[in-house]
Amino acid sequence: MTEQGARPGRWRTGAESKQRILDAARALFRHHGYGGTTVRAVAGEAGVDPGMVFYFFGNKQGLFAAAIEMSAQAPPAIEAVFAGGLDGLGERIVRTLVENLDASGRTPLAMLTRADDQADALIREYVDREVTGRLADLLDTPDAAFRAGMVNVQLLGLAVARYVVRIEPIASASADELVSRFGPLVQQCLTEGG
Repeated sequence: MTEQGARPGRWRTGAESKQRILDAARALFRHHGYGGTTVRAVAGEAGVDPGMVFYFFGNKQGLFAAAIEMSAQAPPAIEAVFAGGLDGLGERIVRTLVENLDASGRTPLAMLTRADDQADALIREYVDREVTGRLADLLDTPDAAFRAGMVNVQLLGLAVARYVVRIEPIASASADELVSRFGPLVQQCLTEGG
C-alpha cells in the first residue's frame, strides 16, 4: 500500500523525461528522416505527452537541433533570417552563420565534417527543408533552386575557410567585416541577373 496521496510506480524526473524524448527523437529521425518524424510520434515513443516535447524543445526544429547537438540558438536564428524578406537577406544569412558558429561550444570541424552517412543525410534534409527550400520559395524565380544552391556554396566555403582550414585573414576577421564583404556576394547570388 502506498502512502496517502502518493502514486504507485516510479516517477521520472524532468531530466529523465527529456533524455527519453531525445533518445526517441534520435531513433525516429534516423529511421524516418526529418520530414517523416513528427512531434507526436516522438512523444509516443518516449511515453510522454506531446506538450512535454514542446515544453522542453519549443518546436520540431528545436527538437532536431537538440537531437543532433546543434546550438539551441540556431533554429530561432534561422527563423529570424527569413522574417525580414528579400532585402538584406544576404547579410542576415552571413551574420547568422558566423555568429552562431563563433558562439558554438562545439568544434566547428565536428559540425562540418561527419563520418556518419545517416547524420549527413539528416542534416542535409534539415538544411534542404529549413533553409534551401525556403530560400527558393522566397525567390520565386525559375532558377530559384540553383540560386539557393549557390548561397549554400558561398556559406560552406566561408565556414570551411574560417573554421576548418583557418585561412587568414578570414579566420580572424570580425563578424561585421565578414558580413560587409560576404553579405553582398550572397545577396548577388539571390537577386542579381534574374
